[in-house]
Amino acid sequence: MTDPMHDTERPASDAGRTVRAAGDPVDGAEGTDPNDAGADADGSTVAGHVVLIAGATSAAGLAVASALAKAGAGVVAVGSNTERLRELRLAVPTAVTYRCDLADFAAVTTLAAVVHAEHGPIDGLIHLVGGWRGGGGLAGQSDADWDILHRSIVTTLRNTTRAFNDDLLVSPAGRLAIVSSVSVDKPAPGGANYAAAKAAAETWTRAVGQGFAKAGGTAAAVIFVVRALEGLETELATGVTGLWEQPAASINNTRVRLASS
Repeated sequence: MTDPMHDTERPASDAGRTVRAAGDPVDGAEGTDPNDAGADADGSTVAGHVVLIAGATSAAGLAVASALAKAGAGVVAVGSNTERLRELRLAVPTAVTYRCDLADFAAVTTLAAVVHAEHGPIDGLIHLVGGWRGGGGLAGQSDADWDILHRSIVTTLRNTTRAFNDDLLVSPAGRLAIVSSVSVDKPAPGGANYAAAKAAAETWTRAVGQGFAKAGGTAAAVIFVVRALEGLETELATGVTGLWEQPAASINNTRVRLASS
């Protein structure tokens, strides 16, 4: 079968496949329509909800996608590398994948239009786009490193939240989650670029969460905090799937440090 992925300007899912939770196969993908699932109004479980993972081809993204699919969620996995997206589809066959430059707002709005057309509104946005540049003290915090970190950590978050915010607001259990760093609390000169970008991402996420609170609905924004994500992928995946088991009001605008970090 020819690889169905298109250029980033035309993000597209696997041909003929639909995001489904566990159930009868439909159009080549296993599952039942998430819109027909029986989750409670404010979450109860993630089963039946459609969750988009931005930066899905990392080790953390794969762990989260696998956990969500196992829990019965419809998984929309977004990345920028065709081969790694193909590997994710092999590992999580019920997921659908899109290739998109998430730092390009026009591309993200196109992605949102395609996702809406093919799967309807999403119920969760898990932002796992990141990166690391550091070292050399304050003098070593180069403009090039800052541009890379800002683009990957902040710009992609701004773009995806703006494109999908309305979905999360109207969802019966909308959830936004990002991964941040303990360096925000105790930044060092050699990691100032990185810590500043993470702090900006946290501020943006809290602003989104404040919007959720003002709307008075059932959406929540959560910040997971780690020292280093490597080795904590399974713990993160458990935390993400558990977001739908808690009332929005109890978790909105919270920072959750993973226990093993």
